[in-house]
Amino acid sequence: MKINQKIKALCVGSALALSGTMVAENPFLSDYNTPFNIPPFEIITEDDYLPAIKEGIAQRNQEIEAIINNRALPDFDNTVVAFDNAGQLLENVMYAFNGVYETLQTPHMQEIGGEIFPLMAAHSDEIMMNDRLFARFKEVYDNQAKFNLTKPQKRLLEKYYKSFVRSGALLTPEQKAELKKINEQLASLNLAFGNNIVKDTNKWKLVVDKKEDLSGLPASSIAVAAEEAEAMGLKGKWVFTLHGPSRLPFLTYADNRDLREKMFKAYINLANNNDENDNKALINQILALRAKKAKLFGFENYAAFQTDNVMAKTVDAAEELLMKVWKPAVAKAHEEIADMQKYVDKHGGNFKIAGWDYYYYAEKVKKEKFNFDENDVRAYFPIESVRKGIFTMAERLYGITFKEVTGVPLYHPDVKVYEVFDKDGSHLSTFMTDYYARAGKRQGAWMFVFQEANGTKGVRPIVYNVGNFTKPTADSPSLLTLDEVETMFHEFGHGLHGMLTKTQYKGNAGTNVDRDFVEFPSQIHEHWMLEPEMLKIYARHYKTGEVIPEELVKKLIDSSKFNQGFVNTELAGAALLDLQWHKLTNLEGVNAAEFEKSVADKLGMPEQIPFRYRSTYFNHIFSSDGYAAGYYTYIWAQVLDCDGFEVFKKNGIFDAETAAKLKVALQSGNDEDPMVLYEDFAGHRPNADALLRDKGLDK
Repeated sequence: MKINQKIKALCVGSALALSGTMVAENPFLSDYNTPFNIPPFEIITEDDYLPAIKEGIAQRNQEIEAIINNRALPDFDNTVVAFDNAGQLLENVMYAFNGVYETLQTPHMQEIGGEIFPLMAAHSDEIMMNDRLFARFKEVYDNQAKFNLTKPQKRLLEKYYKSFVRSGALLTPEQKAELKKINEQLASLNLAFGNNIVKDTNKWKLVVDKKEDLSGLPASSIAVAAEEAEAMGLKGKWVFTLHGPSRLPFLTYADNRDLREKMFKAYINLANNNDENDNKALINQILALRAKKAKLFGFENYAAFQTDNVMAKTVDAAEELLMKVWKPAVAKAHEEIADMQKYVDKHGGNFKIAGWDYYYYAEKVKKEKFNFDENDVRAYFPIESVRKGIFTMAERLYGITFKEVTGVPLYHPDVKVYEVFDKDGSHLSTFMTDYYARAGKRQGAWMFVFQEANGTKGVRPIVYNVGNFTKPTADSPSLLTLDEVETMFHEFGHGLHGMLTKTQYKGNAGTNVDRDFVEFPSQIHEHWMLEPEMLKIYARHYKTGEVIPEELVKKLIDSSKFNQGFVNTELAGAALLDLQWHKLTNLEGVNAAEFEKSVADKLGMPEQIPFRYRSTYFNHIFSSDGYAAGYYTYIWAQVLDCDGFEVFKKNGIFDAETAAKLKVALQSGNDEDPMVLYEDFAGHRPNADALLRDKGLDK
């Protein structure tokens, strides 16, 4: 999931204002005059972004100069609020660019990104290392007692003050110059890392020309593969790719072990093939620069630098939590592997379970233990039913409603747009979805915004969810796997965090919270997915409209804790790998593959389970600094969401009083300390034991 990129999105180098003619021709440089102020995507060209960004930079620089040159003594309004509201054009363009860049990446967009992101880094440095601007903030910060600030105002001030400090405001001129150079280099390297993954993913394909090699695969996967082949001029064959909707069903159901091995090895070696898309050298360069950056700020390593500014506070605290999960998870994983090996031996297999067997034989054991085949339930999860279900969940919990809107600008035909209404019928937000996989879209799923909420100006947000789900075919709608349903609930939870926000200040709105609190709203909403009361609402057969039978619901629930050893081993393992990478201070001679293996060996990671993301395609931590030394936050947030949902289980999953308290936490953004928000909602501090209970790891 990709959020909290406001700083990245507002950071571009200085530029001259554009000519009047160019301004008139560029869609970004005049009022949109579109419904809900959605960017006018249908008239925006790829070549419009860079000029508009340069104009946005010029305007923001002028606004910053106006703050600095204000003859009035610095106060909250003329300094902090003015800064919070500066750079609106730049924000508009960058939010639109990020949305399209991540979902419709073309070679030309990659070239444009190669110019934009280093410029963004340079502009951020110019602003955040501006001594005169910082002096005004410091004046307000040091004398805040005399301004009689509210709690939200204090937190906004503190947030920006810390951002200045962590961006180099207190460094010497020499150190600032070094930091600027580091940041510019990192921007280019992060971009190259992500681009390599997209290119390597799109490059590989598995062409099947024998029907017998499709044995075991669900009809929906076969149909999609046939359409993919036809689109490539390979009619009569079947094409499978490394995109999740193609890869995961193949690894789970394909009977051909050799082909599963090819698919598995291709995926775990993404951007690791010693070619033009290889990321190993980039990893070392990124880590070396981050280590230098941490040292500039007086931290032992980059992991310490990152954790210092979030709920965890220390690397030790993050690792301690991870090990609480790791130990029971890996023990459970060994049990799961043993069960699969017994199955193989029992059915005449003369081989040891390998990584490319895990999904396949986990499914076989699951079916044997619970008489449950995930393909039996996919028919009850057509994407439109799931969408209606999550909308109903939001309505019953928070009183909000959704109405589809047509005739609005779209950046792709797959996008759908909804107006969201608050309980009183007033406009709350705009919500957009882009759910289907396609070439040029990066893997995974995420939430972001095209417009941030701004209470001081009465602006409501435009929030969007992106997925990589299976496309509909001529014979069937998009039928989701359980993992895809969970992903849809997860990203919608992020979406709710953005849509419900009621803060006064833009910098405190929505997901602009501590990184290790960001995942709480997304993960707690996953829990509704398998609740029997919820399943009756949205799990309906795509042909008959029949509600999912109670017998099947029981199987779903009984099997829900199955394979949690694997799930939590690969997740906690990746989080621990991330921290180990960012504890390094000297990257000379470090080999990515060897280092990764050393971490796995030290942890005792089962050879059959790779890290959820191996280093060369670990986008979260190497394509930006958003989750660098912070991937552990998914598990940190799991402690909160599992503990919090136990409150709902006790009071009722749609209990009005409990939902109202959670709504306050979602509305509050950064107006209040996240732990205070959590305790006000749950009535107690979170307990990690709830996580172990939820995952079946408490035994």
